[in-house]
Amino acid sequence: MTSFVLDNHLPADFLAAALRRDVLAGLTAEPKALPPKWFYDERGCALFERITELPEYYPTRTERMILAERATQIAQTTRARSLVELGAGSAAKTRLLLSALCCAGTLRRYLPVDVSVATLVGAGEALSREYDGLTVHAVAADFEHQMDRLPAQLGTALTAFLGGTIGNFEPAERAAFLAAVRGGLVEDDWFLLGTDLVKDPAMLVPAYDDSAGVTAEFNRNVLHVVNRELKADFEPAAFRHVALWDAAAEWVEMRLESERDQEVRVEELDLTVQFAAGEQVRTEVSAKFRAEGVARELVAAGFALHEWWTDPAGLFAVSLARAV
Repeated sequence: MTSFVLDNHLPADFLAAALRRDVLAGLTAEPKALPPKWFYDERGCALFERITELPEYYPTRTERMILAERATQIAQTTRARSLVELGAGSAAKTRLLLSALCCAGTLRRYLPVDVSVATLVGAGEALSREYDGLTVHAVAADFEHQMDRLPAQLGTALTAFLGGTIGNFEPAERAAFLAAVRGGLVEDDWFLLGTDLVKDPAMLVPAYDDSAGVTAEFNRNVLHVVNRELKADFEPAAFRHVALWDAAAEWVEMRLESERDQEVRVEELDLTVQFAAGEQVRTEVSAKFRAEGVARELVAAGFALHEWWTDPAGLFAVSLARAV
């Protein structure tokens, strides 16, 4: 017997209102910035799927390899009855955890959390058919601000935040997010985290600036989104993709650089924005981590690091922490 349930905690105009707020704040800031979450419309998701298959982009396949090797150990250690996944998306890698937990005989409920109702429905209905006896309780919510909307767990819970997405938060944001995750757990619940690791910039930067130019198109896609949703007149081709390593912050930054002096009108915001030639808009930070730093941040949020797994080359890590 399988079941699929969806709780939608997002206001009807959530995405539109959030986009308006972010674009207004970002394009009137100094320096200008746009959040990376707006890459991911239908076209952006398709471009990112292409990125994950590029030879330069190691994180997705490396994390999947670690999960494939460690899923059984994760299941045996946690004995989780509920698996919560933040930013679940299509739940492609999650099947490794679901299969291991179901095989261990403990899992009863999977709770994917995402802002895309369509993605939750598509993935959730498919998974409820695939895994006999599993309840898929999908939650449409903004996990950055609505952790308190998740349903109460029945028995031990394992919360997963994969893909290295934690790197998109700056340090203060990261601390607040980890504290919010811990606040939704009880003692002895578990937290599974994927983190990209500090390494030679000669390997890091090409992962965000591939030779085929797919990441450049992905980066410029945010301008297509703003054009369509806010009636702006950006010329995406007039912005150059930039990816660079910030050694002090230990993160990769993606930016869009104006190729010339230009003026952009955002009709829905009644906003006119001037860009000087060479002016850059930051569109993403992707922090890279060291083991001691991850352990320190987890402890500060109320976790104890239990396991730390990497691939043989030390490119990526998956950590398992216990709520204390």
